[in-house]
Amino acid sequence: MTSSTTSSTINGTTKTWQAIQAEVRKRINARLWKPGALIPHEADLALEFGCARATVNRALRGLAEEGLLTRQRRAGTRVALNPVRHARFEIPVIRSEIEGRGQSFGFAILKRETLVPPPDVRARLKTGAKVALLHLETLYTADGAPHVFEDRWINLAAVPSIDEETFVTISPNEWLVREVPFDGGDFTFSALAATSKQAALLACELGQGLLVLDRSTHNAQAVVTSVRLIFHAGYRMHTQI
Repeated sequence: MTSSTTSSTINGTTKTWQAIQAEVRKRINARLWKPGALIPHEADLALEFGCARATVNRALRGLAEEGLLTRQRRAGTRVALNPVRHARFEIPVIRSEIEGRGQSFGFAILKRETLVPPPDVRARLKTGAKVALLHLETLYTADGAPHVFEDRWINLAAVPSIDEETFVTISPNEWLVREVPFDGGDFTFSALAATSKQAALLACELGQGLLVLDRSTHNAQAVVTSVRLIFHAGYRMHTQI
């Protein structure tokens, strides 16, 4: 089976798996390859794009994980009949978000303690009943105004070097993004009515609705951290599919 689009469509670009993936996605979106259609074999695509078959395989695997392709051994690869669209969420560096809007960034560590967490936190981090974790409460500000309150638990067995970090010049959010690789995680979005503590921290009315993001990240060995972010009133989050 051969493609109706020649390799000239990606001439001038390096034949990386990312470039090939972008080209395949473009053909699917343009309906050059229609839902349910069998796409060219990996060997044919490798010949067309002038790259190794392994490079094509890497590109197609990613699209299958996104839900755009379905792959079956010996049955080939098809365009999904009902492609799944995934929203993309990145773990943000809060400083970059604030400074990207032209505002002045600030943070303050409100609490730092090492203790055995409550049962719900132990369940999220998959730690034992007697394992102590690092607990940090941090308030981030934009132009001096409250931006987000961060309630974070960190698995010291997964990140032992964090015990030496003072967080004088770098926030916990940025330190973890920079220093600790992770393989995956999960996000949960919800809303809550501001308690008296949250209203005081985020300069809002008692009972006002606030956006909450609960996030955990893990590597191959353990869950690294679990964090709850409570944003200031009126905060809006943007993503794309």
